[in-house]
Formats: sequence, structure tokens, C-alpha cells
Amino acid sequence: MNKNYRFSSSGPKRKKYLVIAGACAAALTLSALFGIFGTTSDTSTPVAAVEQEKTVEQPAPAVPQGPVKAVHPGIVGNGDTASSILAQWFNPAEIHELAQICKPVFPLRQLRAGQPYRVYTEDGVVTRLEYEIDNDKFLTITPQKKQEGVEACPSFTAELHDIPYDYKTVRVAGTVSSSLFEAVEQAGENASLAIVLADIFGWEIDFIRDLREGDKFSAVVEKRYRDGEFKGYKRVLAASFTNQGELHEGFRMKDEYGVYQFFNAEGGNLRRAFLKAPLSFQRISSNFSRSRLHPVLKTYRPHYGVDYAAPTGTPVHAIGDGTVTKVARDHAAGNYIKIRHVNGYESGYLHLSRFAKGMKSGKRIRQGETIGYVGSTGYATGPHLDFRIQKNGSYLNPRQIISPRSEPVSKKQMGKFKTLVQELRPMLNPETTVGTITVPNESN
Repeated sequence: MNKNYRFSSSGPKRKKYLVIAGACAAALTLSALFGIFGTTSDTSTPVAAVEQEKTVEQPAPAVPQGPVKAVHPGIVGNGDTASSILAQWFNPAEIHELAQICKPVFPLRQLRAGQPYRVYTEDGVVTRLEYEIDNDKFLTITPQKKQEGVEACPSFTAELHDIPYDYKTVRVAGTVSSSLFEAVEQAGENASLAIVLADIFGWEIDFIRDLREGDKFSAVVEKRYRDGEFKGYKRVLAASFTNQGELHEGFRMKDEYGVYQFFNAEGGNLRRAFLKAPLSFQRISSNFSRSRLHPVLKTYRPHYGVDYAAPTGTPVHAIGDGTVTKVARDHAAGNYIKIRHVNGYESGYLHLSRFAKGMKSGKRIRQGETIGYVGSTGYATGPHLDFRIQKNGSYLNPRQIISPRSEPVSKKQMGKFKTLVQELRPMLNPETTVGTITVPNESN
């Protein structure tokens, strides 16, 4: 018998094998189709993806951080001292040493309420202190690291610095309706500018008696800014004031002695031997008289001065350079000061509430220096200044004194001054002034 076997074309076995073969062929066909079209209902994830999902993401290694820096700003309050402000950062011994080191530069006992300060720290340790003394200067205090083997090394250093500002030079102008203060404020400027203008023209115009509605002013002014915020005026470089139709001009220039002064267009010095008034912007309540009813004694007697009504505490200025001859008090004059000037002149200031610091007989006084403050001491019905002038012992009417001018522009400087006037004068005119101004060097 032949032992070789073949699938027969009939019978149960052949049918069984045909079914299995057909199923395999269908599976292969479907697999090929899915591979070609890339679509499948199978949601199973490839092995590589499963392995990736199983991988746990490790945190990034920590990056070393630098020191923590901080700024602690503050404002000096009433009653604050260096000790109370710095107690959270320094012990009493350190504060004492800090104060001793600061003393030659700026004594910390002179801290003023309202002034800002800043404490800079690094990881809680102070690296720098700053205190703004005024609008121009600030103090810095820096702790120093002790050097090995150096016993005398100070723990702090103290220095003064100029406060940095941005400057714009512009023209400002206004018209008087009632007072110079109001006119300046209506022009959108700070009232402090009125004081500067009054100082410039104080020898030409009595701002108490001479001012009229419609008077005009114009000035070339340096404005200073800090972080974009207006911080006041630095200098007035040129100014004009039309009073009762009369034009007054002032141009700032350094004289041959190196002192900046204001001169009119012809080179005449605006500064005179005496100011027209010892205080600004108040009213005259009583004039010079040979016979006046005394408001307290109710008798007629001479009044050898001019009374300026002003609020208590208004600063009183010396009308000229001189020497204090008396600082005293009596029943009638109250607190009063006398100053001796050149050429036999003497000025008196009566009814003061108090004297300026350091006032005493023999003290040299500069024109415009504050010598006391308006009050109502002595025979007075209200706060005012009784101002008097004598020449060689005889009383004069203060409002009728014609004071000589100070030194004019020298002949040597006249050419330079005329050039300065030609450059600055157009800047005072609104028709020729636009935006920020570039000023000539001679006025700086």
C-alpha cells in the first residue's frame, strides 16, 4: 500500500482545512487594508507609547538662588530719631558708632520730620542707608566689612551726594489780577516762583504798594524733575515785569567777582543798597506821620515808621547789609532789632514775635537775610511790623528813600553782557518762545 497521503478533494477533513485556510486569508487581507488606510477601531496603545507613559517625569534640579534683596522706604515722623528708626537693624552700640561717623558729614540729630529715607538689605542684612536732607542733597551710610588684623577699620562710611534731577528751561508768564502769588498760581506755576520774582525786582517795585491789576510778568526758568515729577525751580535766568505800564527787566550774569547778579538791559545792577520793603506781599496799615492818633495810647504823637500788617510769624528781612547794634525788648516797641548800615543809615524793626536764630549785637547781616518774625509784642493792636529808618540820627520816611544802585556791569564785561541780552530777551516774548529753550552759556 502506498504510504504517501494527499488531501482529498472531498470528505470531512478537506472541508475542515478549507474553512481554516479561508479564515487565515481573510485575516491577512483585513490586516493589509488597515495598514494601507491607517484607520482602525482598535484603541490599543503601541508598546513604545505604553513604555513612555509608564516613565515618571523627574523634577528639574534646583537652581541655586541669589541673595534676597529688599528696599525699606520710610518717612521721618514727628519725634523719630536715628535710634528709633534703625533699632530693628542695629544694636545701640552700632547706632552710636554710626551717629559718630555721620557727625562731621551730617549730624543725625538734624533729621527732619517729613523727609524720606530708604534702608537697603540683602538677606536681612543692611547694605546701605539713604536719607534725603533737602531738595539738593542726600546722605548715604554704608556698613563696612571688618578687615582681619585692622582694629581701627570703621564699621560705616558716610557721604553726601547731589540729588540727580532732569532739567527743562522754559518760559512762564502771567497777568496780575490781585496779587503776584495768585498770578503765578493762575499761570500753572508753584507759588515759590513769586518769591523769586519779588527778590529779583524787590529794589524796583514795592509789591505791597505798587502792584496793579493788569501788571504782567515773564521769566525764563529752569524747572527740575525727578522720575518725571516736577520738583521745583533751579534758577531764573531772565525775567521781565511790567508794573503800571513801566517795563522792568533782569538778566542773570556772573560779575567780575564771580557772583551771579541781575542787571537791567543797560547793565545797571537791579540790586540797590536798600530793599524797598523788609517783607513781601502784605499791606501797609499805617504810614509815616509827624502826628498820628496812637491806637493804644489814644494820643496824637509822631509815627516815625511804616506799619506793615502781616500774619504772626511772617519772616522779616534786613533791607541792606549792615551790623546789628541792638536786639532787645521794651514796653512800647516789644521785641525789636536795630541795624547800622553805611553812610550813617540805621534801620529798625519793631513788635517782632521772636528773633531769628543767632541774632545778637555785633552780628554782620546780609541784605535780605531773615532777622526776625512779625508779631504783636509791645504796644500793638494786632500783628504787624513797625519799620523805621534813620540817617545820622534823624528819622526818614522809608517810602521816600531813593537808594543808590550797586555796582553795574564792568566795562570789561559789557560786550559779553550785551550779547547775553540779545539772546535772552526774545525768550521772554511769547511770540518768539516755543517749548524747551536753549539758553546761552553766560547765564549758567
